[in-house]
Amino acid sequence: MVISFKRGWAKILPFNGIHEPSTAVSVLIAARNEEEKIHLTIEDILRQNYPKHLLEVIIVDDHSTDRTAEIVLSYAAKGVTLIKLNEDQALNSYKKKAITEAIKIATGKLIVATDADCRMGPDWLRTVIQFYETTGKKMISSPVSYFEEKTRFEELQTLEFLYLIGLGASAIGNKMPSTCNGANLAYEKDVFFELKGFQGIDDLASGDDELFLHKVASKYKDGIGFCKSSKAIVYTHAKPTLKEFIRQRKRWASKSTRYKNKLIIVLGVCIWLFNLLILLNVALGLYSRYFLELAAATVVLKFLAELFFLREVTSFVKRKQLLWYLPFLTCLHVVYMVYIGVAGNSGKYHWKGRMVR
Repeated sequence: MVISFKRGWAKILPFNGIHEPSTAVSVLIAARNEEEKIHLTIEDILRQNYPKHLLEVIIVDDHSTDRTAEIVLSYAAKGVTLIKLNEDQALNSYKKKAITEAIKIATGKLIVATDADCRMGPDWLRTVIQFYETTGKKMISSPVSYFEEKTRFEELQTLEFLYLIGLGASAIGNKMPSTCNGANLAYEKDVFFELKGFQGIDDLASGDDELFLHKVASKYKDGIGFCKSSKAIVYTHAKPTLKEFIRQRKRWASKSTRYKNKLIIVLGVCIWLFNLLILLNVALGLYSRYFLELAAATVVLKFLAELFFLREVTSFVKRKQLLWYLPFLTCLHVVYMVYIGVAGNSGKYHWKGRMVR
């Protein structure tokens, strides 16, 4: 599987746009209690090397209890539009509702979604739009990476996260789109309305990125692209605590059984069983050395396959030094995958002060 993803990554050619973009763009952000960082994100977007008359920024305040809305309003004179959700009935996916409300008033041909705690370079938007205009893709997934890590735990998350981003890009390269990240995602507004937005997937708190990706892929088989450019990278932060990390990954895993492409679900189950068998062999190793040796050999092969793939992905984001964590991550990942596969599909969880499923 990893070898096939390596091929998929190689199929995606590096992109370097040179022409002047001309597409009207709406950058959308759904924000909830982001007073600490949202001003940095807004400043980065306003500094984009992109024609001002072709850019609009819409931020939806999702019932924040801090100064998020106030901070966004302070940028009104610079063209930033604020929408405040006023739902009086509980929803399971406020983020999908927020994005939908923003798209309803968006004037851009292309929707570019990011998060309220992200940072980006001045050529981020320009590069994504150049890729769109060059390829004509209906939906564009672009790279996301963690940065400014303060602990080894956060650096470990960065390596694991790059693995996920690389796998998502590689699947697109293999023409079997499976994953993407809503912190750096673009799609045509007309396609959103054509597919009736998040209808059919709006009962889950997560999935505004991956599940909608699958909707687009089911309609436009070759309409998904990955912008493989360092200028297109969006940066965000790893979770500072294990508790927050687990909550995030449970949220991500909760949508796995809802994929339209059942082959992806089968693949996910096989990966889960693969890791479960390693743990079972370790347990059986208490009674027979043969099973312990089998588990050790499997983990070594797993490590070599992941190293083979991650060398290029980490090189792309200029973080090859993180590969020193790979031996530890390879072992830890076995336990993590088995746990999160069960926990992520076992009912409700907390996210940003809410109980969701």
